[in-house]
Amino acid sequence: MNNRNIPKIVIDRLPWYLQTLNQMAREGLSIVSSLVLAERLDITPAQIRKDLSYFGEFGKQGSGYPVFHLMDELQTILNINHIWQVAIVGVGGLGHALLNYHGFARHGFETVLAFDNHPNVIGKQVAHLVVQDITHLEDQLRKKAIKIGILTVPARQAQIMAERLVSGGVLAILNYAPITLHLPPDIQVQSMDPVQSLQRMTYFLPR
Repeated sequence: MNNRNIPKIVIDRLPWYLQTLNQMAREGLSIVSSLVLAERLDITPAQIRKDLSYFGEFGKQGSGYPVFHLMDELQTILNINHIWQVAIVGVGGLGHALLNYHGFARHGFETVLAFDNHPNVIGKQVAHLVVQDITHLEDQLRKKAIKIGILTVPARQAQIMAERLVSGGVLAILNYAPITLHLPPDIQVQSMDPVQSLQRMTYFLPR
């Protein structure tokens, strides 16, 4: 399987499939058809079958998909069948909330480092971590071989902090700063801007 030949939109839908399958498993379902899955996701069964066909055959025609087997396969495809350690840079309001968020651990992501540059924050314990001085960022990232970083810093600091994450060995960054990061093409970046999301929605609201 050549990952570069798989459309990004297909990869974007896989976590959505996995989340829905998790819900079905909690409901006690052991087999699910593409039709039932499609109804939950509000897409077509053909789209689901096409998406999954990029990665192999996961069910028999007419008998549906075994829920737990498909969940395991999607976790392997998404490379989340083991624990990923994560570092957070910026422990303001959002960083503080993310450190207290238990959803990461439930889905295979363990926050093990937190950094800030404010004297009133450095050395404080937030959730299970003591916030470290940002001056130690690269050394600590390398020491723990961290590959994923979360940026919750102001826009003016985001680019330089992202570059420092990359310098420390990070290969994937979840960016909450309202700025486009310019990094090497092999670095995976996902930007989360709630303001832009709100603006996209208000376009469709009554004027």
